[in-house]
Amino acid sequence: MPRNSGEWTVAYNKEAKANFDIVETYEAGIALEGPEVKALRNKQTVSFKDSFVRIQEGEAFLYNLYIAPYRYATIKPPDPLKTRKLLLHKREILRLTGKVKEKGYTIIPLRVYFKNGKVKIEIALARGKKSHDRREELRQRDLERQLRRELKEGKIKL
Repeated sequence: MPRNSGEWTVAYNKEAKANFDIVETYEAGIALEGPEVKALRNKQTVSFKDSFVRIQEGEAFLYNLYIAPYRYATIKPPDPLKTRKLLLHKREILRLTGKVKEKGYTIIPLRVYFKNGKVKIEIALARGKKSHDRREELRQRDLERQLRRELKEGKIKL
């Protein structure tokens, strides 16, 4: 299968689902320089630590997404943590702007992937979880795991 057809994920933000409740997701293009695209194609390090999206003057920008520099770049490699412009439709930007103005919502990146040869980023409108919400989620997961284990061992009959 040719590399420029289909979809394949470069990096995934694992902390997002642990720390946030995902409300909506959007697919956005991202403005990158050549060495950054080459670095992504080579599956070099991508870090989502402290990355977020901010909307300014009707445009969406991605902050703090680390893309490791491409080591074979002949020109000076771009700053790995630079601010990158996201390519979204105007109605999506307006919708996100309205939602972010509501209390507690933020926009975070979920994953970076290639789709038909183009770099895309999946962003999410999310609301931060409280620490007691996370504890409750862990407690529920432990109970489900224990129930599955007991069903598998035959201790509980349905």
